[in-house]
Amino acid sequence: MSSSVKKMEGKKLRQNSQNQSKTVKTPSPVQFVGDIKTEFNKISWTSREELKTYTQIVVGATFIMGLSIYAIDLLIQGALTGLGNTIRLITG
Repeated sequence: MSSSVKKMEGKKLRQNSQNQSKTVKTPSPVQFVGDIKTEFNKISWTSREELKTYTQIVVGATFIMGLSIYAIDLLIQGALTGLGNTIRLITG
């Protein structure tokens, strides 16, 4: 074995022994709830005005997209109907 391979194996053994010696501490329920409250205080909540504005934008965009899909559907339907009528005229 080369010296670099031996070094890597030694390093892995040291890491495994360190990982096994570490114990994971589970927080108490009171500490857990306290941590949740702390995290909730870090959240930046949107204001009522921002929420109204964003809601209007989403509803408006949804309405416009619905109308555009409807218009495209009508165009495709008209084109297919016209194509069908043209084929009927040609074939008799």
